[in-house]
Amino acid sequence: MGITSEKMTESSGPIEAIAQALSCAIAAALGEQYRDTDLQIRPSQNPKFGDYQANFAMKLAKQLGSNPRELASKVADAAAEELAAIAEPLEVAGPGFINIRLKNQAIAHMLSSMDNQELGVTQQDDPHTIVIDLCAVNIAKQMHVGHLRSTIIGDALARILERIGRTVLRENHLGDWGLPIAMVLHELLEAKTNLDTLKLAELDSAYRKAQQKAKDDDAFLEAAKTTLVKLQNSDPQLIEDWHKLINCTLTALYESLEILNVKLTKENNRGESFYRDKLPGVIEAFTNAKLAKEDDGAMVVPFDTRERPLLIQKSDGGYLYATTDLAAIRLRTGQSNANRIIYVVDARQRDHFRDVFDAAKLIGWDKTPDGECAELRHIPFGSVLGPDKRPLKTRSGENVTLKSLLDEACERGESEVKKRASDPKAPTHGLSEAELKDIGTAVGIGAIKYADLSNDLVRDYVFDMNRMVRFEGNTGPYLQYAHARICSIFTKAGIDAGVLSSEQFAIGEPAERRLALTLLKYPDIIADVAKTLEPHRLCTYLYELADAYSSFYEHCPVLKAETDSIKRSRLKLCHLTRNVLSDGLDLLGIKAPTRM
Repeated sequence: MGITSEKMTESSGPIEAIAQALSCAIAAALGEQYRDTDLQIRPSQNPKFGDYQANFAMKLAKQLGSNPRELASKVADAAAEELAAIAEPLEVAGPGFINIRLKNQAIAHMLSSMDNQELGVTQQDDPHTIVIDLCAVNIAKQMHVGHLRSTIIGDALARILERIGRTVLRENHLGDWGLPIAMVLHELLEAKTNLDTLKLAELDSAYRKAQQKAKDDDAFLEAAKTTLVKLQNSDPQLIEDWHKLINCTLTALYESLEILNVKLTKENNRGESFYRDKLPGVIEAFTNAKLAKEDDGAMVVPFDTRERPLLIQKSDGGYLYATTDLAAIRLRTGQSNANRIIYVVDARQRDHFRDVFDAAKLIGWDKTPDGECAELRHIPFGSVLGPDKRPLKTRSGENVTLKSLLDEACERGESEVKKRASDPKAPTHGLSEAELKDIGTAVGIGAIKYADLSNDLVRDYVFDMNRMVRFEGNTGPYLQYAHARICSIFTKAGIDAGVLSSEQFAIGEPAERRLALTLLKYPDIIADVAKTLEPHRLCTYLYELADAYSSFYEHCPVLKAETDSIKRSRLKLCHLTRNVLSDGLDLLGIKAPTRM
């Protein structure tokens, strides 16, 4: 019967429809056992060869001992009727590539199918949760650029996974317990500091003093250990003071998160202190399962694949980060029912997570209550470098604080926006100071977020604010400007996009076709990023979309189109592009201003 244009709207996109037809053709031509052949369908690199290319013939022909071009021709002939309504006649090229060119009417039908709130993105129906461990602020310390990466990467991944319908639990694993906290608490109390008026800079200074005193003064260290014992025994006054340190740190954190447009609140905090009464159970479980053994008074988990064991309890009875992480995995799979646990932590912790994950698998804590194996995944990220290609530091050699970085981004964004607003022809000309400030903040924060997320996460990147805030090239402001530009078309047209809902897409010009095919990639891109957890793929796509729209705008007049019908079709295409840009930027945690 073949795939009709109407049937195509029921599938998630062109690749799925083509795959269905080719799979049926392979089964008909070669037998049912070959129906699930990997078809290797991908967009063509050159439009003159078609819209998509299937590259399965070479591998399959080798398996069958046949000629790949002949095999490709046989499958193409078998698929011809199935694809006749939506594609031009298939072409076999080279050693056995099958080139597929969609008909314009089919493209228009598929655009209509994604022109809704979901934008064609398939929703997953999975009762399990996903836990994302991000941010990981240490109490009493200034937040630095490393927290920026962990926070915005984790937030973007959470947004993308929520976009496909998953329930995501963001967890800020606070460093809020142990001797370092007791040391700074003792330092503050010894100095008779007013903890009710404490600011983060003052707290950070006390933390450094305590660290130095502990190295130089044994009496101070012993006193801090006494403070820790009292804290562990829930001394009422110390617990109250301890909470004041936490509140001071988190107040500064929330101020930064609001500027960053990150979805993370106090409900997402679950620090080391939360797990402190669960750590003995970790040791007991590993011991009872005969998976841990004593080594010079310490308890370790040995591995068959490497000599280095995992230390889970020190010889003095103390616990380690690994112990806490194992307790967290046990809780996240067992109680939170998570089948994906994602840790967004810098690349230096790669070996740590490898050991922890392997230990969790040995004892079976990687399984949900219904027996599903959970994916334990470390998302490593590289360093942010200065102009000298070394880790970003201040002139005095100290780590750059998160607040100073955000302040610079907002100032630069606001400066760029005001510069453009000074032009009487600019859409932002005449806006109030407050409005320009809001747009400038969105531009500045969008600039640093996009610069971070558009790189392969594990790679280091150079922090260059001059490049980041440009309105040209592969930058956040360029994408925001593309969105604002589309908004201005509707303002000039005096048309609300809602009145276009009954209009039909009409694809004719090459630039229209390129834009339409780029739009149709969006559902597959979201599915791909949700699987690979690589947000730079979404950034690459959004830049490609903005570039395709720019070409469309240049070659296809919208408000001055030849006919009213073409004008309304192109406005509808603009509207869908705006929605995809807005949705994609939101998944990156980047605001999309309507005027720039």
